[in-house]
Amino acid sequence: MKPQNVLILPGWQSSGPDHWQSLWETQYGYHRVDQHDWMTPRRGDWMAQLEETILATDGPVVLVAHSLGCILTAAWASHSKNTHRVKAALLVAPGDAEREALQGVLPSWSPVPMQLLPFPSQLVGSRDDPYCSFDRVQAMGTAWGSTFTDLGNAGHINAETGLGAWAFGHGMLRQLIEMKDN
Repeated sequence: MKPQNVLILPGWQSSGPDHWQSLWETQYGYHRVDQHDWMTPRRGDWMAQLEETILATDGPVVLVAHSLGCILTAAWASHSKNTHRVKAALLVAPGDAEREALQGVLPSWSPVPMQLLPFPSQLVGSRDDPYCSFDRVQAMGTAWGSTFTDLGNAGHINAETGLGAWAFGHGMLRQLIEMKDN
């Protein structure tokens, strides 16, 4: 798979330069899906941007989502007629947009889509993520049909967690990329 076919889907406020998503983008040449408004995200706008990016990419894609990017993946998959273009998705630390603390800043993101994704997915969760309880991340994984990885106490699995380029996560991504088509 060509590096530009690995699409990076950051969450709310994007991923800063020390975030593993940004490091992967720089190190491996993956393509970030740029959103029009990182600070006041609107679900429909983000879904349209993802759709346009996937349609403009030559060949199948693999999605690499963090936080709100995971919710974007589920929302997009529940509406798009182009899900067949996605080979697989790595979903890391979904933010629970239904949490009271997040509803005010992410009003268009509730409810979180809870249906089976039409492509293979690996969901990575943390037991002490401040944006999503462990029970909720497990429920998302079950609803989405994802293989689940418990990362233990790893916070929001972002730059503040001190993961750097997160070799373990990149190994999971490589497995998804190398997975044989069904």
